[in-house]
Amino acid sequence: MENQDFGPAIRRARFDQLTLYEISDNELEILARGSPAFTFLNFAIGLASAFVSCVTALLTTTMGDRTFTVFVVVASVSSITAAVLFFLWNRERQSLHDVVAQIRRRLPPEGAPVAPVVRPDL
Repeated sequence: MENQDFGPAIRRARFDQLTLYEISDNELEILARGSPAFTFLNFAIGLASAFVSCVTALLTTTMGDRTFTVFVVVASVSSITAAVLFFLWNRERQSLHDVVAQIRRRLPPEGAPVAPVVRPDL
């Protein structure tokens, strides 16, 4: 019986240019951890929706004093919390972009001379 290789056929398309970025362990950890920004954004959107719902109910219906108070408290708390979470989302989103921008800035401009890599083990 003939020995046949049953592995997948591999097709490779060549790049005209491939850019590699070296990153530190700390930067890799930040990128791997991801950002809590999207969690902040999701909760902020949910609380903003609750705020809009409560305000709509307050403006369109008549309620007793106790129910009115509950809706006002829920609307106030949800609006303040949503604003804080939107602020946190924007700040955290920027910090992740800053790490990526810092890594990209290490690349010398196109056509600039590149210093040779010195390997101490040679």
